Amino acid sequence: MTFESQSPDPIAAAAEACPDWRTLPGEFFSSDDIYRADLERVWRRGWLFVGHDCEIPRAGDFFTLNIGADSLLVIRGDDGQVRAFHNVCRHRGTLLCREPSGSVRQLVCPYHQWVYGKDGKLLSCHGMQDGIDTGALGLSPVSLENLCGFIFVNLAKQPSDFSPARELTEPMLRPQGCDRAKVAKAVHYIVHSNWKLVWENNRECYHCNRNHPQYIKANYDHYNADDTSPELMQKIADKSQRSEAEWGRHGLAITHRSSGMAPFPDAGNDGWFTINRTPLADGYVSETMDGQQVAPLMGDYTDNSVGTLRLRTVPNMWCHASCDHVVSTRLLPIDKATTEVRVIWLVDAQAEEGKDYQLEKMMLFWQLTSEQDWALCEAAQLGVQSSGYRPGPYSTHKEYNVERFVRWYLNQLKKGTE
Repeated sequence: MTFESQSPDPIAAAAEACPDWRTLPGEFFSSDDIYRADLERVWRRGWLFVGHDCEIPRAGDFFTLNIGADSLLVIRGDDGQVRAFHNVCRHRGTLLCREPSGSVRQLVCPYHQWVYGKDGKLLSCHGMQDGIDTGALGLSPVSLENLCGFIFVNLAKQPSDFSPARELTEPMLRPQGCDRAKVAKAVHYIVHSNWKLVWENNRECYHCNRNHPQYIKANYDHYNADDTSPELMQKIADKSQRSEAEWGRHGLAITHRSSGMAPFPDAGNDGWFTINRTPLADGYVSETMDGQQVAPLMGDYTDNSVGTLRLRTVPNMWCHASCDHVVSTRLLPIDKATTEVRVIWLVDAQAEEGKDYQLEKMMLFWQLTSEQDWALCEAAQLGVQSSGYRPGPYSTHKEYNVERFVRWYLNQLKKGTE
């Protein structure tokens, strides 16, 4: 579909025309024009989670990723700093690293063997004329922030201020010890669904009772105002009170103590990040199949009564952290109907697989929950592409965060190309 409008910005006009509390029209999941606008106005402007500091522990360790046509390289330097660059040689634009990850002593272009240091400086361009300004031909840098081991990049020429996210999230995230962790397992998925449908699925638990039998045993957020009894509210209040008394010894606090999901994102002030700590259901100390601790305690924790810590950043990451492991989920758009998803399990850096934890016991809870979601997202993509699809109403009881996400997203489109 090509957008034609009297408006100088037909994409912004299409976003403006979307009514509140209704699902998006089908073209928002199938139009080439909308997909290009998503890349330019959302993905190339905002802060994107790309990976964990512990994925590249040694100098020269790197990983690559793609945001649309932009190939990015994230690498640790000899000084220990993590940096991000466009993965493009400054000679004739050849990709430097074509592998998803690895380790290098230097970065060498495979085409004409220009050589770059791990800090991006051009070290050698053998065969070029004398007098070439090598200092001006280093790799093109990408803005990067390291938040307690979570690495974010921003492709904008003038990135938005990261400090509000750091000020809010760092005090709550630091005790988890993600910067003192290691990767236990990472699983890549190709989900045949538009990235927005994947986020919409994450922003509601309307579907949880029928589709997530493991998740609903461990958490309270599948209950909402329309189905939360006074008895259940009292149960949550009692669990919150007990948990807070225990957490207080660690200097931790509950930040979400009710049924339902914590409100996010905040479209009103362009809030793209949130973090909260919430109790798990009775009998659960970790998001595992039986609720029991399955790996050594992480970070600063001295016992397992810390509930679950949840970090979310739109457009591409959510994370659930238990006392003994962390599960982060990263989204990257491949095309208008396909999303790459990477689910990463972290444990304490000193934990040994087979001795301190069994990988299957730790992974199964979120592996099942994630794969259940991907199947739902793919079914939704097939449906919204149908000529019979029409936008439907959101539940004010159960889909308030989907409405919040859609408003946040549409606001990004309305900003135009400024």
